[in-house]
Amino acid sequence: MSEDNRQWLLARRPSGLVTSDDFRWNVGAVPDIGDGEVLVRNLYLSCDPTQRSWMAGRTYMPAVAIGEVMRSFAAGVVQVSRHPDFREGQIVYGLFGWQDYCVARPDDLFKMQVVPPGVSIEAALGVFGLTGLTAYFGLLHVAALQPGETVVVSGAAGATGSVAGQIAKIKDCRVVGIAGGAEKCDYLTRIGFDAAIDYKSENVMTRLRETCPKGVNVFFDNVGGRLLDAVLLHLAMHARVVLCGSISGYNDAAPQGPRNYMQLLVRRSRMEGFVMTDYNEHSPEAIHVLSGWVRDGRIQHRSDVVTGLENAPSALARLFSGENRGKQLVCVAPPATGAGGADMRVDP
Repeated sequence: MSEDNRQWLLARRPSGLVTSDDFRWNVGAVPDIGDGEVLVRNLYLSCDPTQRSWMAGRTYMPAVAIGEVMRSFAAGVVQVSRHPDFREGQIVYGLFGWQDYCVARPDDLFKMQVVPPGVSIEAALGVFGLTGLTAYFGLLHVAALQPGETVVVSGAAGATGSVAGQIAKIKDCRVVGIAGGAEKCDYLTRIGFDAAIDYKSENVMTRLRETCPKGVNVFFDNVGGRLLDAVLLHLAMHARVVLCGSISGYNDAAPQGPRNYMQLLVRRSRMEGFVMTDYNEHSPEAIHVLSGWVRDGRIQHRSDVVTGLENAPSALARLFSGENRGKQLVCVAPPATGAGGADMRVDP
């Protein structure tokens, strides 16, 4: 075992885009553990837009404190266990943060989970993790999606949006994705979206009229801002707007609210926000269903892996510049043979 524990600590509240100056590199000793605790050696870190809000202040979780290890979901291997439910060598995931080693307490708010046999670490943090489960619950529980509806997804080429769109197709809906750039839009049509709108080069209002002539029944929104305003003007009667995120405003000093919210009244529609952890008790059921869809090839997913803990700040910043393609991860240490690899494997 290495004698060092490298860490990224939060140095300041970010102003604008996340930069490496918002963090401080620290090297300390590997921590000891007590009874009921587990020492985890991180293998992969998950980069998610919500981390930017955790840095800025209290949201649905307390803010990351200045000088505290940067919070993130991660997957790692149990190095030492003093907890009866976990054994050395198991691959687990939880809120382990930007560091080599984490002392995990499995009874904390976000309980540590064992990565199921046959599932790669990348998939455990992606399609079966925060992003895939968010798509699943947002569409099937919050929106109560119905066959034949028209669904629009913003941030559609991202890890959450791409899974959301494919779930909607599985449920026999018409699906339109909004993404930035021709390459991302081409990807959406390759994985089954009925149409894709390039907000960087196309008139979004015109394209919404063309692709959703009967209006939008469900809008799964990852972006907010002007895209939310545009879709609000194209709602069908009794539509549902699911607020998953608002990445367009995370870096603004004073984010703007929707201008066209009165369309909710006009169209007798509702707009509802949610957090995936609201549905923790249903996660096993969701993972079982998602596993079947992935195994059958009905859901495709991809990962964008940056190597090296030292590159975690720049990897997080990629989410806000649109550089990432799929689920953004940081490989801290390559997993040992048999610990899960880059390819998706789901046991029958």
